[in-house]
Amino acid sequence: MAVRFKGAHFPQDIILPCVRWYVASPLSTRHIEALMLERGGHVDHSTVHRWVIKYRPQLEEAFQRRKRPVWVSWRMDETSIKIKGQWYSLYRAVEKTGQPIDFLLTEHRDEHAAKRFLTKTIRRHGVLENITIDGSAANEAAIKSYNAEHGTAIAIRQIKYLNNIVEQDHRAVKRITRPMLGFKSFAAAQATLVGVELTAAGSRGGSRGPYCGRTVLLPRRLSATQIGATAPS
Repeated sequence: MAVRFKGAHFPQDIILPCVRWYVASPLSTRHIEALMLERGGHVDHSTVHRWVIKYRPQLEEAFQRRKRPVWVSWRMDETSIKIKGQWYSLYRAVEKTGQPIDFLLTEHRDEHAAKRFLTKTIRRHGVLENITIDGSAANEAAIKSYNAEHGTAIAIRQIKYLNNIVEQDHRAVKRITRPMLGFKSFAAAQATLVGVELTAAGSRGGSRGPYCGRTVLLPRRLSATQIGATAPS
């Protein structure tokens, strides 16, 4: 099912570039508002923020239907994201090539959270053969618990240099989210991070979808048709 733009006050070729700029570049919504103004279109920064939240589920669905199968060797790690002044944990998994697999944003960083992430990712992508982690006892316990509960034999590797791939990938995510100066709500953080992950995966060949990872360029000046109405969508 394609992404639905019915009822939007702006055309698709305005909405998608704004959403992609926000989740693929170190730009705030006010930066995007200024970029659009340079091109002759007025899009309020709050409208861009609403678009990210509104279209995230549809873009994720479109991406997952076209996502290529992932490899059976994963790298798993966690980092921190600030939401309303409080630190949350962002669990992430990538392939050995750095291709993003999945993520989970959670309030806690413990065995239960790690197992939630592992269960979600395996349900979506299938059982893996081995997983590389850092020295986290919680992550190791979560994998062993999953093996015992489901009868799987996922091999655990704790090799620092192999896990550098996912740790370096964290920095790419932080580069995008840093100009956002923290998130105001969990829902906003979740929606934005989905967009960041999908864009990263699409740009690295993780999907053949029409909306993810595609470089969208706008002309220096927008036509009247492209600008559309100025009311927020």
